[in-house]
Amino acid sequence: MKSSLSIIGLDTGKAKEIADKLNVLLANYQIFYTNLRGFHWNIKGDKFFELHLKFEELYDNSQTKIDEIAERILTLGHTPQNSFSDYLKNSTIKEKKGEIDGKEAVKDILDSFSKILLLERGLLDLSASANDEGTNALMSSYISEQEKIVWMYRAYLG
Repeated sequence: MKSSLSIIGLDTGKAKEIADKLNVLLANYQIFYTNLRGFHWNIKGDKFFELHLKFEELYDNSQTKIDEIAERILTLGHTPQNSFSDYLKNSTIKEKKGEIDGKEAVKDILDSFSKILLLERGLLDLSASANDEGTNALMSSYISEQEKIVWMYRAYLG
């Protein structure tokens, strides 16, 4: 049986599978981004000034990744999800509400990164097997950047 190739030369079935998994990653990033905005706005405690700025860096970075992931889904010939009901349904990261202590926020961020990294590693394997260098390069760059962020936030907690 002959496979059909997309306009960018990928097997259409594999491209759909990758796009579906990218939509799950997108959902997680959207909830993570929203949580980070809340942490930025509602942080309390003696590390307020320090963490307020760090959380802003993280949500700015996440906003960029959200756009890149959605554009990759479109490049693969599929549609990125764009409703919060879909994000809440498909995300393993859960939304956080209200005021939060700095250490609790950092612990939540580390937990969120562990979930995101797991999804990205799965996408890295899947995209490699599909010869999808675009998705593979994107996931590889995210992983190396986030591993360093995780190291720094773990060091912050001691």
